[in-house]
Amino acid sequence: MLERIVQAAGRRPGRVLLAVAIVAAISAALALRLEPSTATDTLVGKGSGAYRATEVYRQRFGDHAIVVLVRGDLQRLVLTDNLGRLLGLEGCLSGNKPTSEPAPGGKGSPCAEFARTKPVKVVYGPGTFINSAVGEINDQFQRQLGSKAQEAARAKEAARKLAKAQGRTKAQQTTAANSAEQLVYAQFTRDLLQLNLRYGLGLKGLPRIDDPDFVSTLVFDPSRGSKTPKARFAYLFPNSKSAVIQVRLKPDLTEAQRRRAIELVRGAVAMKQWKLTGNADYRVTGAPVVIEDLAAALTDSLLRLLVVALLVMAVVLALVFRSRLRLLPLAVAIAAVAITFGAMSLLGASLTMASIAVLPVLLGLGVDYAIQYQARVEEEELARGERSGDEASGRGSGGTAAAAANTARTAVPTIATAGLATAVGFLVLLLSPVPMVRGFGVLLVAGIAIAFFLALSAGTAALVGAGRRRGSAGALAQSARGAAEIVDAFAARAGWVAGPVRRFGARVWGAVLRGGLERPRRVLLIGLVIALAGLAVDSQTKVSSDLRELVPQDLRGARDLDALARATGVAGEIDVVVQGKDLTDPAVVTWMRDYQAGLLKQFGYSAKHGCGKADLCPALSLPDLFRSPDATKNRDTVRALLDSVPAYFSQAVITADRKTATLAFGVKLMPLDQQKKVMDRMEARLDPPVGVTARLAGLQVLGAQANAALSSPLRRLLTLLAGLVAVGLALLAVYRRWERAWVPLVPIALATGWSALVLFALRVPLNPMSATLGALVIAISTEFSVLLTARYREERAAGHEPADALRRTYRSTGAAVLASGITAIAGFAVLALSDIKMLSDFGRVTVVDLSVSLLGVLAVLPAVLMLAERRGRPRAAPEAPPVVQEPAVPA
Repeated sequence: MLERIVQAAGRRPGRVLLAVAIVAAISAALALRLEPSTATDTLVGKGSGAYRATEVYRQRFGDHAIVVLVRGDLQRLVLTDNLGRLLGLEGCLSGNKPTSEPAPGGKGSPCAEFARTKPVKVVYGPGTFINSAVGEINDQFQRQLGSKAQEAARAKEAARKLAKAQGRTKAQQTTAANSAEQLVYAQFTRDLLQLNLRYGLGLKGLPRIDDPDFVSTLVFDPSRGSKTPKARFAYLFPNSKSAVIQVRLKPDLTEAQRRRAIELVRGAVAMKQWKLTGNADYRVTGAPVVIEDLAAALTDSLLRLLVVALLVMAVVLALVFRSRLRLLPLAVAIAAVAITFGAMSLLGASLTMASIAVLPVLLGLGVDYAIQYQARVEEEELARGERSGDEASGRGSGGTAAAAANTARTAVPTIATAGLATAVGFLVLLLSPVPMVRGFGVLLVAGIAIAFFLALSAGTAALVGAGRRRGSAGALAQSARGAAEIVDAFAARAGWVAGPVRRFGARVWGAVLRGGLERPRRVLLIGLVIALAGLAVDSQTKVSSDLRELVPQDLRGARDLDALARATGVAGEIDVVVQGKDLTDPAVVTWMRDYQAGLLKQFGYSAKHGCGKADLCPALSLPDLFRSPDATKNRDTVRALLDSVPAYFSQAVITADRKTATLAFGVKLMPLDQQKKVMDRMEARLDPPVGVTARLAGLQVLGAQANAALSSPLRRLLTLLAGLVAVGLALLAVYRRWERAWVPLVPIALATGWSALVLFALRVPLNPMSATLGALVIAISTEFSVLLTARYREERAAGHEPADALRRTYRSTGAAVLASGITAIAGFAVLALSDIKMLSDFGRVTVVDLSVSLLGVLAVLPAVLMLAERRGRPRAAPEAPPVVQEPAVPA
């Protein structure tokens, strides 16, 4: 099959190149339509309890909150005309506008678009809260007043009739009627006092939103000072210097609609109609905002870095790949990347944080396969020319096509085996509990298949086409240069002093090679000890999960989130979704109230000191409506209180069918691993009544769980072991003999431990994006090891002694491996220049991993091969070890 692909490309190179160019161009256009996804199902699987609870929360109570932080003196915010501006802004965000008037700001304003598209489910803010309180109190007053007026009229008439029946005079009848009427109104006055008591007010008349006395009595706690807001309203008034507006979007919005809604919120708070006086301002933040900003920043940064990486890889290829078509591998890799991501677009997939990271990995692998194939084809051309006595005879189109066909028979199966083992190494990522990591593995495997196919088809077509136009063999003679000459050329072209570098490298490499040939057991034992040390310290490598350390310092959403944390003491929300047949059961409400109070006390919160240094703070929850034990005496009392609460409040904490409720806690800004510890303690206290379920939910929970899964040292170790086992089984399936499968596997296993040790020694921190790079080490090491091992066996089969076979292996395949490895490393090194720390750390870790795996395989493979030689050789008298007179490849 491989030979047929190569022969078909060689017969019609022009058509093949045109077809590949057209497909790649169309795919690139399709790939440009891909949009980053921040959906919750990219963090945890849909079958997890946290995901299901989060979806229940989103469907019942709205999507994760966009937070508008209002910074300013709270008294000036709610006791002046600023309150009207806040109310207007909240109405704008809700999509409300007067029916007979244009939306604030005109037809093209954010308010008009909010009113037209209705992306918001509900808005909770100071203005709406106070206005709803005014409306509810007035409604209750009017309802009770009307009821009492009717009752007073009936009592008055009944008293008059009774007095008349008793034979009293008309004056006495009037007095009795008036007394009965006054008694009813006295009862109304008593009820009004109870209403005042319920709301903690001192009403002297009907409340108004523009009445500072009423607003002050409603919002502020006189027992804690005239400027301190009441603790039970902390979700709206965290302290005396801030207020909070929560905007919950509808849960069924698309990614684009959600992104547009965030833009509209930012546009609305910037409108002059809502500009606050008194040195107050707005900040738009919240987890959805930060994630959207980070996704956009990652996409923009990666696209810029990709251009730089292409330029750097082109320069490196021009320097280290001694071929007549030095940039052909890069062109093949670009086409592979374009087609892979174009296919993603056709399938309706979205970009995630992990799939964005596929770009440099796939680019490096695409270059790698193309280099390996091209080097073997040109080597075959050279061999054909040498056999015929005329090197130019191997360079014509027929010679190139024949060389490619022969390479497809002899060498391409080896490259295919390396690609298969690499793909199997990446398939281990399917074991990850994080969906976007599984997608990372699937995307890489698909990209590897496409890159390999393009290397055979487009690569062959380009080589044959070039053979038709050129007949010079001058460049061909350079195609099989050894790695020593490659390093020399690179050093000379870079303006370095090549001599000292070559001599130093030759001495080091000579010592390594002699050690592998003469004392293979000792070399492997030393390598094993170092690898075990690396695996032992891998658990000590820091995995950074602090959002402030991973995102750009100038990221707008992150800056505003930090401002929210400083102003309010919290930066996110953890929700507990409670479900049951009837949550108005007093036992359930009491449990929720006790659970909330116990957690707040455990994490250091008190109403007197506020959030302060507490890890958890109260947020809008169902128990807030049942602060008094008397409110939960029986089921009827609970239902009556819920019915009397405005729907604006109750819909935030319990559904209309009374089967789903929420407990909400504000959590301070802290690394994800610390948040996970808080959540574990919260889950440990979950013990709802029989028939009731309670689960943690929310974006904070999903993020912390995904981070824990990615950064777990045990899971990283198990992933490495699974990768080694999978690669070993793949090689065994190909070679059908364990004796051949274990040889390339040993350097792979050692390289994983070495890279871990180097990362620990360099103190390079991992992050959620780079913690899975063990699979990358296995995959890349597999290719290097398989290619070199197969070439060594070819040389031994040709009759060369071990030392000479190694030298010839490293001069040919080793040169290509070194060239492809350096090119891939250069591409990843560009990522280290990113201003996004998550990307820069990922780039640095990848450079370390690839460098260690490349040099490790080159260094330890001779010892493994010699050990395999001795194991397969019949026992005989000891013979002198082979002597290497001159090193073939400098380190």
